[in-house]
Amino acid sequence: MEYQAKQLFAKHDVPVTLGAVVETAEDACAAAEKLGGRVVVKAQVLTGGRGKAGGVKLAQDPQEALAHAEQILGMDIKGHTVRRVLVTPIADIAEEYYFSFLVDRAARQYLCIASTAGGIEIEVVAHTTPEAVAKVAIDPLVGVDEAKAREIVETTGFPTQVTEEAVDIVRKLWQVFVEEDATLVEVNPLGLLGDGHLEALDGKMTLDGNADFRHPEHAAFEDKAAADPLEAAAKARGLNYVKLDGEVGVIGNGAGLVMSTLDVVAYAGAAYGVKPANFLDIGGGASAEVMADGLDIVLGDDQVKSVFVNVFGGITACDAVANGIVSALQILGDAATKPLVVRLDGNNVEEGRRILAEADHPLVTCVDTMDGAADRAAQLAAAPAPQEQRA
Repeated sequence: MEYQAKQLFAKHDVPVTLGAVVETAEDACAAAEKLGGRVVVKAQVLTGGRGKAGGVKLAQDPQEALAHAEQILGMDIKGHTVRRVLVTPIADIAEEYYFSFLVDRAARQYLCIASTAGGIEIEVVAHTTPEAVAKVAIDPLVGVDEAKAREIVETTGFPTQVTEEAVDIVRKLWQVFVEEDATLVEVNPLGLLGDGHLEALDGKMTLDGNADFRHPEHAAFEDKAAADPLEAAAKARGLNYVKLDGEVGVIGNGAGLVMSTLDVVAYAGAAYGVKPANFLDIGGGASAEVMADGLDIVLGDDQVKSVFVNVFGGITACDAVANGIVSALQILGDAATKPLVVRLDGNNVEEGRRILAEADHPLVTCVDTMDGAADRAAQLAAAPAPQEQRA
């Protein structure tokens, strides 16, 4: 969130005003009083577009800050509930700039995107006048030294009078990007203030979870209250799960296979008016416990009407996967109530299919092909539940 990004900026001496983070309107009023009365009250959620959604408001006195906080706290911004606001003094802004570092995966390098036309309309600027947005490639083996920082400042077109300060901030933001193992560092706006100095007036960061072992302190940034309960439960069990808005649960082994499965389910589901409900990668192992954990998470989603289990036997052979499915259904017992469509292929597939056929579980349907299984899962998801049929 913004206030957390600013904390990391301050850690690396990027000029920021931290302000006060509060969770009640009364505390927002008290914070405004301490900060001199004239403040901006900003919703703290993990999404952009807060200003346009009414989540950023200027207050001329503490009572107005109280009223704004009452309006903002609890509001929904793009599916995110506002549980806290950041209160900071109103800045004397002369100009607004945009600045970011990010990972350019396609080019296998880093990229700086910057513009002297920053602010809430930066997306419009990028679309209508792309020449106003500078893009500077960064060699990962070299990084941003002073020469590269000056290239970025010159290419962006920062005013001459702030060149040296801009170069310094660019290098410090690079330090934030690298030392905190981020995949995105964004400042919008980077403000030129009335006193002639630059300040990061907003901040957005994405931290690389693969580097968490180097940053135990980053765990404090996780907003557990805002996390989807199913995603939180899956994370606690070591599963790679992402909740989607659909009716067909998807379980597979390997991220690439699961992504492909989402595509075929989306394609097949279009004919029935259903969509994938989740991304769930159980990884290379498909033991009974792992499969039970996966099914438990997916079946715990009230939107799910059917589940497509798509497994390619490799190191873990299909017979082991089949035994895992059978055992998982025994473990779950009455908690398993929705139909499963299982497609197995790869190592020892015939034995795996034999095991499932012999188990003859009433919820399980085996389909040999990926497209056929996706179609069957979509069909089952679209069918009325037994109680609906009786009604």
